Parts: sequence; structure tokens; C-alpha cells
Amino acid sequence: MPILNTMKRRLKNGGSGKTQTAKAAQADSLLRLLVAFILIVVLFAALVARFVYLQVFRHDDFSGQASSNRITLIPTPPVRGEIVDVNGVPLAKNYPVFSLEVIPSRIEGKMEDVIEALRKYVDITPTDLKRFHKYRESYRKFENIPLKLRLTDEEAAKLSVHLNEFKGVEVNSRTFREYPYGKLTSHFLGYIGRISDKDQEILEEEGLTALYRGSTHIGKSGLEKFYEPQLHGAPGYQEVEKDAYGNIVRVLKNVPSRMGQTLRLGMDIRMQQEADKILGDRRGAIVAINPQDGTVLAFVSKPSFDPNLFIDGIDSETWKALNDDWKKPLVNRVTQGLYPPGSTFKPFMGMALLESGKITQTTVVPAPGAWSIPGSRHVFRDSVRSGHGSANLSKAIQVSSDTFFYRLGYEMGIDKASPYLAQFGFGKKTGIDLPSEYTGVLPSREWKAKRFAKSSDPTAKEWRAGEMVSVSIGQGYNAYTPLQMAHATASLANDGVVYQPHLVKELLDFDKRKITRINPNPEYKIPFKQDNFEYVKQAMEKVLKPGGTAHRIGGGLAYSMGGKTGTAQVVQIKQGGRYNASALREQHRDHAWFISFAPLEKPEIAIAVILENGGWGAYAAPLARSLTDFYMLNVKPQQFSDDPDAGGMPEPQQHRTQPQPPTIFQKAYGLKQEEANHE
Repeated sequence: MPILNTMKRRLKNGGSGKTQTAKAAQADSLLRLLVAFILIVVLFAALVARFVYLQVFRHDDFSGQASSNRITLIPTPPVRGEIVDVNGVPLAKNYPVFSLEVIPSRIEGKMEDVIEALRKYVDITPTDLKRFHKYRESYRKFENIPLKLRLTDEEAAKLSVHLNEFKGVEVNSRTFREYPYGKLTSHFLGYIGRISDKDQEILEEEGLTALYRGSTHIGKSGLEKFYEPQLHGAPGYQEVEKDAYGNIVRVLKNVPSRMGQTLRLGMDIRMQQEADKILGDRRGAIVAINPQDGTVLAFVSKPSFDPNLFIDGIDSETWKALNDDWKKPLVNRVTQGLYPPGSTFKPFMGMALLESGKITQTTVVPAPGAWSIPGSRHVFRDSVRSGHGSANLSKAIQVSSDTFFYRLGYEMGIDKASPYLAQFGFGKKTGIDLPSEYTGVLPSREWKAKRFAKSSDPTAKEWRAGEMVSVSIGQGYNAYTPLQMAHATASLANDGVVYQPHLVKELLDFDKRKITRINPNPEYKIPFKQDNFEYVKQAMEKVLKPGGTAHRIGGGLAYSMGGKTGTAQVVQIKQGGRYNASALREQHRDHAWFISFAPLEKPEIAIAVILENGGWGAYAAPLARSLTDFYMLNVKPQQFSDDPDAGGMPEPQQHRTQPQPPTIFQKAYGLKQEEANHE
């Protein structure tokens, strides 16, 4: 400030104008320097204060963030659990393959240039690139991103020699899925496929994204999809230290992944092979169930497809061919094929007639060649033009009299019949451990009102009494899957003790050394009279004897067996017309059905066979006889039993209290046993 005072005094004392101007400019410069000096001091003080705040007061927070940037978790995908038959034969297994993987954070130069250089040694397809860029969007830059999932041995060997030229590129070993039996098991095993955008969205919604970090495949159908949580396992991780450029400096911790559980089926693959051979090239389905516990013994739907085609992404030509094929190889006829059951419905209709009190076991009614609703001119004809004279229920089942059931079904009515029929599981899912099972249609007054609720005809949703006539013989609105028919047959054969059908018998967790049994207990007991069950079962046994519709397969039986033929119309024949298969297109011909169980005393196998457009029901009967022979005379005597001392069928509550003996797997691996019911 002394300088300023001096300048002011000099200016005040006067002088030449030129001198005064120079002095004023000098004073202005000094003033600016002073302001700048003060500003620098203030800024430096603020910087020091901020530095003290960050280093002293926020030290712990920033220290933690720095550590997290330095230490990273890299996921290790789990090995998928296998699927084996009852004897441990692999049906879905894993095998090692080499994969080409890229770590973006370690790549030098442009990614496109690196990929182009890799093409000299590896065939990188447009599909590989599309998948790579998709993974790149969701993976972190320091994670391994698959560029090509399966390298040939030649490609792996050729590239390995030149890997030193590609920083951030690795050849690693992964496990890949294989279905050794191909088409034979596709409709119940299903298949896995690459995780799609839709799959990713579902995983995010369910909070499972972290569980699939590093995984490239997921169950798409069949058991692979239904048991995805158990088969997938849990990922492990590596805790690594990185430098400022994202390069891994060292591995701090390694937590191994947990392998998925192994599914052990109740099926012997030999039964599946035999059922497949028996069905041959015909369209249709065969399903066999053990009535004693609900175990599925055979599950064949034809035509079929090779599930191995879907693992790494099916090509568009093959996909189009499968979808456009009129024989529908992708349709699982066992759980998704809906057909009128024809006369195979009669034993269950007979149980409804007995239980409702409409008839007794000794009731005899006329069974002519034709019958009409009182007051109507429409004629409902029997399959035998001359009719069967008169019959009780046993004879009506044996000879498959239509007019017997026309009359009594009409008189009984849908309101009384439907609740009894529902006890056998008609019109609802069986609950088998497979996705996308169809419900089927058990007609009722309520069902029709709902089905035709949007019809412009106000009378369309009303139940007409005459509709019960066709329903009584398994036609009309009736529509069930082969699985539902086999399940109902098993429940009838087992005197009303109902088990939920299931393919998987046990879940084997080798990491936890534990076995979980699936659905070991009955679902419920149908509250029908025991003597009515016995009566209908004996009537079904007569079907295979002289005079029965399947008598040709009844000779030489080494065990007792009951069954029922069924012929289901696909198109309606005009009044007074005759069915002529040769005059119809193949798709319009009748379906051939046969249901059976054996032995009568304690049934161990129940079967449903349908031949699409196969004609008369008796044509399906030999297939069931052959499969039953194979099981009773070949498979069963050789197969180990989990319960060799089991006696008669206990009541549901009693069964639950009985301890289960250890299985062969439990003995071999010392696994602990639990029980589980699936829904």
C-alpha cells in the first residue's frame, strides 16, 4: 500500500501530462498483479482443503473402491448334471471340447482385425460372430467370451501353435452336451440350447443372472427344461488381482463350481428301445407306467427328431423342414396329442355307471344293432350291425357294445357322469415332470358354456342331452392325451390308488452326497367300491379271451392281463353310410387305440397305445402285448428292485410311514435319502 500512496502523492503534486499517464498505467498493472496473487492464494488454500478432506476424512471409502477395482471375480461355469436310466446308462451326458475364447480387455488393436487374423486357423462362421457380439454386450471386458464353441482337433492344434501371436485369445476346454440315443429319447429328454434374449430376460426377472454368469446354454424342453435348476449346478469363481490396464496379475482365490445333480430315471432304456421297435415307422405313441408308483417305463412319440441338432443352434433349412413336415415330428404326442379315446373310454364310463347306482353288476339291458333317442329319428348304430342281443356291463366291455353305453349314458346324463370320470384324471394335467403338458377335455355343462361363451349363437353354449350319447363311447367332445389314458388305466388297475406319473425316480447330488426320491407317495385314493374295481378289471381280462375284441393277443399268456380296444373316428360318417378307409385320405382315417395292464393281481405295467389313422383298435393291441411280454419276461426278472420285499398295495397314509430301503446308488456312494414331490 505504500506504493499506492506514493503514486497518489506524485499525481497530486502535479507534473507533466505525459509523466502522469505513465505513472497511472504502472499503478494499474501493480493492482492487477495484486488481485491475481490473492486469487492464487485462495485457490491453493481450497486445493489444500480438498486434499485434506479426501485423504483424511474420505480415506476409508476411497481405499475400498480402489481395492474393488484392483480385485475382480471371474466366474467358472458349472458342469451340467447328467441323465441316466434306472441302471445308470447315460441318456444325456457331457464330453470335453475345445473352445476359442477372447478377453476383450487384453486385446491389442481392433477386435475386427484380430478376428480376421484368427480366420487363417479357424473357420469362424457368421453365426459364431453373431453369438460373439451378443455375448460381448452382456459380458464384462475382462471375462472370457466364446468366439467359437467347438473347435475341431485340427483347428485346436493349428491355433495353439500360433497363440503367442494373439494376446487376449485363449483355447480352453469346456463340456458339451450329447444325447447318445438321439431320436429315441428326444421327446422326454428334450434338449439344451444357447441362452437367448428371451432366456436372459427371464433370468433377470427371476434374479438368476449371477447363477448363469459364464454359462452359454440352458434347458429348452423336456426334462432338460423341467429340471433346469437341479441340472445346471452353481458357478464357481476366481478372485484375481488386475493392473490398471485390466490384465490379471495373480489369482488370489479359487472357488470351484458345483456340478449339477444327476437325474436317475425309472425307465430301463431297453424298454424304450423295444417300444420304439414295436411302433416302427407308424405315427403314434406308446406310453407305459408302473401303477405301483407312477414310474414311466416307456415313452415313445413318433415321428421324432434328433435333439443333438439343437445344442449349438439348428440351421434354418433343418428347422423349416421339421416345422413344415405334415407328420409333425416336433409334437410330443404322449403329452400334447389330443385324441378322442373311442371305446377305451368304456371301462371308465362303466365305473361311473356302477358308482352312480345307474346299474349294478347284474343289470342286463338290450344291446341291439342300432338305437335312437326317444322321440328322435336319428339312428345311432353299433359297430356290429347285428348288435349283441342283451348284455350286462361285463359283456358290454368285452364285446365293446356301443348301444349298451348309448342308452345308459344318455339316461345318466353329463351332470352325473362327469364328476365320476374326473376321478380318473380326465380333463386335467397328470402333473408329469415335463413342461407343456396339455389338459385335455372332459365334457361337462360348465365346460361347454365356457368353451362357446363367445359364440354368436346363444344356444351353442347350452348342453344338449343328445350330446351325451357320443360322449358315452369316447367320442364327441372327449379329447385326451395317451399319457392321460395310461394314467387312468394305471389308476383303475391299481384299485383307485393314484400316483402322479414321473420320469425321474431320483435326484443324485454327489457334492452333498444326497439322494432325493421323486413322488414316492400316492396322490389320492379314488373313493369307489373295491368290488366295482375288480368287476371292471375282470371284464377287461375277458377282452383278451374268446369273444373279446382283442382275443387274438390273449393266447399263450404267461401272466394275467386286461385290456380294451378303441377305434376313434376322425371324421363323421353320414347317417346310414359305411366307413371305407381306402376312400379317405390317410389323415381322415380312424385312430386305433389299446389300453392294458398286467398282471391283474398286482399290476406292474399299464400301457396306452395309439396309432394315428391306424384303423380298428385291434390293430394296436399286438403292440401292447409285445411290450408287456418284453417287460414281464425279460426286463423285470433281470432288473434290480428298490423294494424287493414289498407286498400288497398299502393305503396312502400307511405307505408314507414306511421307510424306503436304500437304492443301489445310495449303497454305492453312501448318499443320504430324502423325498420330494414335484408340481
